[in-house]
Order: sequence, then C-alpha cells, then structure tokens
Amino acid sequence: MPIDPKAPYDPNNIFAKILRGEIPCTKVYEDEWAFAFEDINPQAEVHTLVLPKGAYVSWDDFSANASNAEIAGLVRAVGLVAREKGLVEPGYRLLANVGENGGQEVPHLHVHIFGGQRLGRMIA
Repeated sequence: MPIDPKAPYDPNNIFAKILRGEIPCTKVYEDEWAFAFEDINPQAEVHTLVLPKGAYVSWDDFSANASNAEIAGLVRAVGLVAREKGLVEPGYRLLANVGENGGQEVPHLHVHIFGGQRLGRMIA
C-alpha cells in the first residue's frame, strides 16, 4: 500500500498502536520525545526503530511541522540508542523511508538503526 508522505496522519497505524501500548514490543528506549523498539523482522544483527511520539507521517512532515524540541529529541534519541548498543565505533546505518518510491510501509515517521555487522551497499 503506497504511503503518501503528505497524507493526513492515521492514528490507527501500527506504530501509533505500539506507542499507545495496544501492541506489545521490545522497548529499547523512551523519553518525552521518542520511543525505540526492536524490529520484529530484523534485517541486520541490530535493527532498532526510533520514532517520534508526535503524529508525523514522514520525514517531510516532521521536518516541516515538528517543533525544534521534537526534532532535537528524536535526533538525540537515535544517537543515544546507537551509543547504548555499541554501534558507534564499528559503524551503523540510519534509514528513514519516505513515500512510495522510498519504500515507506508505515505512515508514522520512523528511523531504522542497522548495525552489529558489516553492511553492504544499499543501492547498486
């Protein structure tokens, strides 16, 4: 199902339900601005998702409409999770898919943290 990065936020998306505690997850981190949990279908040894607690469809929506505090909170949460998982020195990858061409599957902004192994090229 294509995701329109400019569509209205759907409060019934799976990540909104996880944030509300309606769907269980393996929580890694939570603060006022962000929530992080392990991906249920990991694509790397470490595959953690970090999302803002606010109702943002995509990176485009978030960067245009979030407050400075929300933006800083999400960016700091991503860095903190990567550090706590010991990924900084060996290296890791961040990915935020936006819209249909970007491969976005859930209409709630989320940043994937991949690591724990040598990662290949993303686009050949």
